[in-house]
Parts: sequence; structure tokens; C-alpha cells
Amino acid sequence: MARMHTRRKGKSCSKHPMVSENPAWVALSATEIEDLIAKLAKDGIISAKIGLILRDQYGVPDVKLATGKTVTQIMAEKNVMPSLPEDLSNLMRRAISLNGHLKENRGDISNKRGLNMIEAKIRRLERYYKRNGVLPADWKYSLKNAELMLK
Repeated sequence: MARMHTRRKGKSCSKHPMVSENPAWVALSATEIEDLIAKLAKDGIISAKIGLILRDQYGVPDVKLATGKTVTQIMAEKNVMPSLPEDLSNLMRRAISLNGHLKENRGDISNKRGLNMIEAKIRRLERYYKRNGVLPADWKYSLKNAELMLK
């Protein structure tokens, strides 16, 4: 499949090992992992970062193999999900920083195009999350609201 804004194709080359069960050398049990995820999420750490922390500091190679659930499913069960989905908030942070750059560098036309493409992605995600009931129907994206929500 081609990329969204360029016509090139690409692949990440990152593949999980062919393992179907949790390795025996993992020191933490499933309930300990779930409690740790809830604790890290309460501290304001995003789910992708939680997975990295579990892998690097606690030796948990795959949360889904260890618990049978993903990090976001565990966060939803423990009621520690952030108000905005992670991908949407990351795109909004990028748009805010790019808007600050464009205020200082008004002639930067290529980054102005980049901001338009990021905002198009945000609006597509907004429609998707409204359709699936993740965001309320009256939620609307704007740069001013994004700055207030994320800072």
C-alpha cells in the first residue's frame, strides 16, 4: 500500500518473533503487569511508552502474550485511559509545534503544506473516532483548542 501523502511504498521490516506463549523467564505475573500498567498510566505516560518501559526495565517482551490483553485494553479496564486517543493527541502536538515554527518563519511554504497535511490527518481521525463513539459528536478540532487541551 502506498503512503498517504507521497506515492512511494514502504515497509518497516520490524517483525515479532514467532512465539505463541509467554516465555518462562518473565519474572512478573499477569496481575503484576496489569497493576504496573495502571500505575504508569496514572502518572501520565502514554501506552506506547508504557510498552517500552515494560520491555526495557521490567523484562516483559510482549504484554499481550503475558496477560492476554493489550496495554490499551488494560488501561480501559482500570479506567486510566486519557481523554484523547494517543494518535490524535500526537498529531495535535505536531500541529502546535509546526504552527509555532510558521509564526516565526512566515515564508516557509513547504512546512505550511506539511501543517495542512497534518490537519487533514487530524480531521480524518476526528471523523473516525466520532463514528466509533470514542469522541463526542460535538468535539471539534482547532489549533486554539488543541493548545488548551494539550498544554
